[in-house]
Parts: sequence; structure tokens; C-alpha cells
Amino acid sequence: MIFAKKYIKNSGNSLVSVKKRSLIPFNIIDSVFINYGLPVELKYLAVIESELKPTALSRVGARGPWQMMPATAHILGLKTTGQCDERTNYYKSTIAAARYLKDLYTEFNDWLLVLAAYNGGPGPVYKAMHESGSKNFWVLQNYLPSESRDHVKKFIATHYYFEGRGSETTLTRAENIKYNRMLNAFVKAQFTPVISTKRRIISEYGFVQGNFLSVNSDMKQPIGFVVYGTNDNFRKIKNLPGNNESSGEKFRRLMKESEESLRRSGKII
Repeated sequence: MIFAKKYIKNSGNSLVSVKKRSLIPFNIIDSVFINYGLPVELKYLAVIESELKPTALSRVGARGPWQMMPATAHILGLKTTGQCDERTNYYKSTIAAARYLKDLYTEFNDWLLVLAAYNGGPGPVYKAMHESGSKNFWVLQNYLPSESRDHVKKFIATHYYFEGRGSETTLTRAENIKYNRMLNAFVKAQFTPVISTKRRIISEYGFVQGNFLSVNSDMKQPIGFVVYGTNDNFRKIKNLPGNNESSGEKFRRLMKESEESLRRSGKII
């Protein structure tokens, strides 16, 4: 929590700048990630990697919005010749990033470990797992290189800045399993059967997170009732902000909710 709040405070100007020019990049990333079955919230990785700049170049030679090294880009099918460097092509580099993230998730089955591995490679993550005797990021974090450890926390902080809440990408595998079990039980209690396939329910107000079960029967609650989750509990909102809410009021509300979420999450340190 201290780390996230400090990061958001210190990075405020750059985050505001990124947000102003994020519409087109986020649309591209969302479309690719949806096609690859990835959580769209992973787009915030590009924010901390490059501030969404396609021409970003690190001191060690990582380039593009996803900051890929030439060797990694080549493996993922990108051209990196002097005449053509596809790491700077938003669409192609995002496809490469999606493939890499999907491979890392197949390997670790935990988004926080995926984020650490994206930064420093799978090797240090496996080493940290072995030395700590745990697969939980919050247990093994001190066995990781400081850059990879901070990389994960920067992602979480940036996620909270943009969304005002967390998602499956800010939880460990164990937390996601627990969350989904609680969610399934909650949904069953709120709706009459029958429950069908899992899908994502997206609220126009941006409050709903995670994977929800869809139902094909009438809700027990009245129309307009929205459910959203946090790390520990679920909330019911019957009086959602109206369409007449100003942008300033919405910003202040989202920042307040973000602060409340951060206070509830003692792991963000």
C-alpha cells in the first residue's frame, strides 16, 4: 500500500500524460488481448514498460511499447533489422507480447509471477520459488531481483490508478481460486438457476471485475443492481452514479475508491 501510493504520487504527471494519449493504444491492445484470451488489464504493463511510446528505447536495447530485446522479438516472430524494426509497430509488437504473456501464464499459472518473469525472465522466478519454498509472489518477492519485485508492484499501482480497483491480474493464483469460489457461491445465492458458461460481465460504470458466471434466468435483484468484487468481500450497489455525473466528479470518486481499495490491500507494500 505504501509503495503503490508513493508510486502514484511520484508518477502523477507521467500517468496523467499517458492517460491523455491512451485511447488508441489501449484500443489496439484490448482487441489483440481479447483475441488471445488474455485479461485486457495486462495493457497496463505497457504503461510501466514504455509509457505507451512505440519508439521507447532502453539503455540495454529493449525497444517499443513492450520493451522487447532483439533476441526475444526474433523468437516471437518480429523483424529487427536496421531497415525494419517491428518492435515499434504497435499491432505486431502487441501480438508478440500476447504470445509471450500467454506462454508465461502456461508456465506459471499466476499473473504476478508472469509479470515478474516478463521483466527478468523465468529463471530468476524459478530460483526465487526454490529458495523461498513458495509459489506465492508475496512470500517469494524478497528472493527476486529488486527490479522485478518493483516491476510487479508498479503494475499493481498503475492498475489501481487507471481502474480504481484490482482484477485477476493483481491477485496470486491462490487468491484467484479463493475469489472465484466465493464469487460462484455469491452468484448462486443471488440468481435463480440455471448457471451457464463463464464469461466476463462488464459494467458501463467500470465497477465489475473478474470472471463472472452468466445466467439465463431472471435475477432476484431488480434491474440496475450491480455486483463487484474486492480481495475480501463483495459489495452491492443499488444507486449507481447517474449519467449527469461530471468528469471532475467521476475522477474524484474513482480516486477515492482507489484509495479505499489500497487501504484494504495490506499486501501492496
